[in-house]
Amino acid sequence: MKCPNRTGAIFFSILFLFFERKNIFNNNQVNKENNVSFQKFFKTGFAGLFLVSGLLASGGFAQRPTPNPTLIINRDNREVPVVSGADLYCAGFIQNASIDTSYEIVGASDERDKQIFAQGDELYVSAGANRSVKVGDRFSVVRPRGQVESRWTKKRNVGFYVQEVGIVEVVKVKPDVSVVRVKTSCSNLLLGDLLQPVPQRVSPVFTQRPSLDLFGESSGKASGRILLARDGVELIGSEQIVYIDLGAEDNARVGDYLTVFRPLGTGNLFTKEIKESVSARESGFQGERYRGGKFSNQAPRKVGEQATGKIVTSEQAKSRRPQNLREVVGEMVILNVKEKTATAIITRAATEIHTGDNVEIQ
Repeated sequence: MKCPNRTGAIFFSILFLFFERKNIFNNNQVNKENNVSFQKFFKTGFAGLFLVSGLLASGGFAQRPTPNPTLIINRDNREVPVVSGADLYCAGFIQNASIDTSYEIVGASDERDKQIFAQGDELYVSAGANRSVKVGDRFSVVRPRGQVESRWTKKRNVGFYVQEVGIVEVVKVKPDVSVVRVKTSCSNLLLGDLLQPVPQRVSPVFTQRPSLDLFGESSGKASGRILLARDGVELIGSEQIVYIDLGAEDNARVGDYLTVFRPLGTGNLFTKEIKESVSARESGFQGERYRGGKFSNQAPRKVGEQATGKIVTSEQAKSRRPQNLREVVGEMVILNVKEKTATAIITRAATEIHTGDNVEIQ
């Protein structure tokens, strides 16, 4: 519905032009500057006509109906992986079985100038046509780092840690060696690194998870410990890779979610227990005449129904609670499973997680 003031707006616009024109002609008679006055009249008239035509074209001050917004929800049903790229193919693992050492990086085209290599560099591998290597073959580059010895597991000989550092592709094959080009480097490649077939890994799919229950009870399923984290990290947060002592022998599977927890009251960076330092009674602060009470405002209670004993310490209070109380600190999902261990990624962390924390299959 158009506003009734539209006609009035047009009328006042024409009236404005009339008085402007009259004012210009008066100025002409006083100043005798006909050319300048005509220019002013032309400019003012053109501006006014533009204003009137704009009002007519747009409907003046017409009141347009309020649009009724439509909420469109894009229900994207595509499956979103939890990890990809380096977190999937360069996560590393702890392996118990022997590793094949027959495919090794033995040289580089520019080895005189540098000792570390990355994406785009061309390297020599100790396998060629004699081992049926073909142009276009891809290999994962790994670096065994040594046996894992951890105080956080009761398992014996969990295996050795293998670092995954990149992926290479064969570009030229010779009788005894092949030339490969580094396609992806998650870390520096070194002479002596081993080549393995590229693992066929599938990332778990992201699903909507319930809120992290910080007071959740035990599931009763297999539990273990965090042995170490990628790159030697000790204080661990979300999106970081860790290695746990749950593997195929514990029925751990790719995609399993695990709760990360620790016994209630543990996990502090300081090993010393903080003792109570406030006495039950204080003196020396009251006045000589108006003596206040001697009870400290921050002291613990005293033992006994009549408060006649000694103060109750924190350790004494803790001793009277169930021993299975725990603090849930995060959640993880398994990416890769070996014989006695698994590789996982932290998906949620309520506080810092560290090596030695407990994990339990949900």
